[in-house]
Amino acid sequence: MGPTAIGKSSLALEIKKKFPLIELISVDSKLVYKGLNIGTDKPNKSDLKNFSYKLVNIVKPKNIYTVINFYNDVLKEIKNILKSGKIPLLVGGTMLYFKILLNGFANLPPSNSIIRKYIFKNICLKKKKNLFNLLKKIDPISSKKIHINDVQRVLRAVEVFFVSGGFPLSELIKFFHNKLPYKVFQFGLIPDNKEHLYKKIEKRFFFMLKSGFKKEVQNLYNQKFLDPKLPSMNSIGYKQMLLYLKNKYTYFQMIKETIKSTHKLVKHQLTWLKKWPNIIFIKDNKKDLLITKIYKILNRNL
Repeated sequence: MGPTAIGKSSLALEIKKKFPLIELISVDSKLVYKGLNIGTDKPNKSDLKNFSYKLVNIVKPKNIYTVINFYNDVLKEIKNILKSGKIPLLVGGTMLYFKILLNGFANLPPSNSIIRKYIFKNICLKKKKNLFNLLKKIDPISSKKIHINDVQRVLRAVEVFFVSGGFPLSELIKFFHNKLPYKVFQFGLIPDNKEHLYKKIEKRFFFMLKSGFKKEVQNLYNQKFLDPKLPSMNSIGYKQMLLYLKNKYTYFQMIKETIKSTHKLVKHQLTWLKKWPNIIFIKDNKKDLLITKIYKILNRNL
């Protein structure tokens, strides 16, 4: 794992070349979307095919891919890879995905009295029938287990849906304390020099622009069903380019805001990594060290 633009994917492909027993799985919330290629710095078609990169190009950009979708998909991929006698190497920078995979859903969202009051008063107009009908719509499984007169439990189930960002209580409970049942070796690729990484980010984005990023976003935006608020289109780079195409940003603003947002993302990712338990850190200027460590681990465990 590691921050954006540090070279995780290219290193993963290099590792795969050296160790054919390894199969690659992407842990990236944007690489899952078809058509988001240039702006996500997605590996090219040839590499994706030749190296069998899992969980890339699996969802249409009009759909929403949740952390629960990832959890289900990645467990299937890991099981299939292990069944075939190979070893999964998970590569990416979506730290929440890694956390949920390793630890499960440690606990449900805490109760929020303000949101509860707002739901009951403004959305359900103080009627328990309206509240229960809302629960049936957003979480039909929970609605079959909770009686309409048990207003507190109905309200709690609805609250969980809103607080968690749209995850039904019945789905979250499935993953409660469900830790990954495998021996795991964790590596964090970190920058030797943050300023060098920031310069690399800027250089990479200008290369994306030269490679046709504007046209890619325009083609996506021309698909009428694509709402700019969808996770696919609301990601860094795509969001700013859309604002430029809609004449809400100048070209200079679009570049400035994209680079600024990417820098903030890197800081956020590095903050996650600093607090990460049981991880071996490798500086980006010593990538060969990671290959050596993986070689030793494979020899020891096969």
